[in-house]
Amino acid sequence: MDDKRLVQQAAAGDTAAFETLVERYQQQVYHLALRMVNNEADAQDLAQDAFVRAWRGLDSFQFTSQFSTWLYRLTSNICIDFLRAQKRRKAVSLTMLRDDEDSQWDLPDSDPLPEQQMIAAEEREALSKAFAALDPEFRQVLTLRIVNGCSYQQISQILGVAEGTVKSRLSRAREQLRKKMAANGNFSGASASNCQKGGRLDVQK
Repeated sequence: MDDKRLVQQAAAGDTAAFETLVERYQQQVYHLALRMVNNEADAQDLAQDAFVRAWRGLDSFQFTSQFSTWLYRLTSNICIDFLRAQKRRKAVSLTMLRDDEDSQWDLPDSDPLPEQQMIAAEEREALSKAFAALDPEFRQVLTLRIVNGCSYQQISQILGVAEGTVKSRLSRAREQLRKKMAANGNFSGASASNCQKGGRLDVQK
């Protein structure tokens, strides 16, 4: 059954229909929250909160966008509020980033040298810390684009801004990430343009 029909049934009080929606999107919502707040327990609580609010707000859903887009917006806003309230700046693991035009995670060699493993681990840690230090709005847009694989149009609907603003915000987010890496001595021109090995994030694409 498609999302629209399930939403209609759930809005009419069918809890089984809503449970189907939860099962369909619980992993995506959880991983979105996890990438945003970098804490499993907090992510679980925030994901649960998102579904509770979604259930209570089904009557306000107007089908002007996909249900998933509406749900991601709800989750994203909850996470932003959480980050602002807690004022946390913790490292965010990026090991689950998708391979797309915004990121390139390449598997290491089948039998890397210990030195290569250490360098790759240090780079991932440095990148995670830099990502965690981004402004919440920049972390939000990068998470939606890279982790959830949302299109520019979907992000536009989620954030309530024009697609041009999405692209501009993504560009600024990548630039801020690059500067934070460079400030800590963990970023070079070569690593920005050549993401062939070691699991680096191409922040300039």
